[in-house]
Amino acid sequence: MDGQNILKEGLLEKRSDGLLQLWKRKNCVLTDEGLCIHDPKASRSKCKVLAFENMKTVDCVERKGRYVYFTVVMADSKEIDFRCLEESTWNAEITLGMVQFKNRQAIQSVKSRQLAHICTPTAISTMS
Repeated sequence: MDGQNILKEGLLEKRSDGLLQLWKRKNCVLTDEGLCIHDPKASRSKCKVLAFENMKTVDCVERKGRYVYFTVVMADSKEIDFRCLEESTWNAEITLGMVQFKNRQAIQSVKSRQLAHICTPTAISTMS
């Protein structure tokens, strides 16, 4: 995640995949490419990256007490549960980052198709 624009840094709690499904604190860095998650004692270089490219949606936003609970759904349908303090707005910022990323991808795709259409032999011959 080096050289990427950092949108937010801080703590999130992630539900473990184990039998007890305990909440574990994670240091997180949100960039314009995705979310980097690592243990508070580990270095950033050992982070798990949830790339926006592989995210499907942010779901199940629920407020209970002082926490907001939400689920990040990946393209392979894997669900990752998080919670954060209500005032931290992590769920909204992850959603916004993902939407902006998907919009950039869509714009690039349209531009590529337009360029491909302009460069076809038929289109070139009609310009002459």
